Amino acid sequence: MQQIVSQIADFPLFSGLSKDELTSMLEEHPHSVTRSQKGQIIHMQGDACHTVDIILDGEVAVQRIDAEGHVLTIEVFPTGDVVGANLIFATHNAYPMTVVARTDVQLLHLPRETILSWAQGCRTFLSLLLHAVSDRTLVLTDKIGTLSHKSIRRRITDYLHSEYRTQGRAVLVLGMAKKELAERLGMPRSSLGRELLKMREDGLIDYDAKSITIKDTLLREWN
Repeated sequence: MQQIVSQIADFPLFSGLSKDELTSMLEEHPHSVTRSQKGQIIHMQGDACHTVDIILDGEVAVQRIDAEGHVLTIEVFPTGDVVGANLIFATHNAYPMTVVARTDVQLLHLPRETILSWAQGCRTFLSLLLHAVSDRTLVLTDKIGTLSHKSIRRRITDYLHSEYRTQGRAVLVLGMAKKELAERLGMPRSSLGRELLKMREDGLIDYDAKSITIKDTLLREWN
């Protein structure tokens, strides 16, 4: 119990609560903890949402699979984030997309009745929960809308620009395989490969298995 309390005490959803309050809330209401291995499906598209899941450790990805089997990673949730809060009280509470363990992950599951009891008994928790639901809904809506309207090259260049600002250099270290990058950008692996090759031929980038180098032509567009 105390290990869980120590893990969640600094999470945004519980930032206004003391460890004593968290301990009391967990002791008095049902909850469970599970572990999933990397690549394991946590919630299948169409499954009913019965719990709010707090990510105690690891990362989970929300993915959409189209009719041709192409995987689009809509968002990655890190440690401390919340899954299911925007579905748990919905009339149609089925997961619209699949939730997958991006790494080995540990989850704290809070049933609907536990969430109701906590929200009724603690105004601070209710406020933080509503804040989390609102933020997550905006992020997912924006991400889906953005990906659905951008060309393949635009998605790639936007990603490179973001990483350029984050890493602060023209040689970007890829923290994932190109298959996973394609999923994050919402395109087949083959489409990513073809567009990267075209961008190299156009003198915009160079790349190998672990990095992408942004050439001056593209840097001048950004600067």
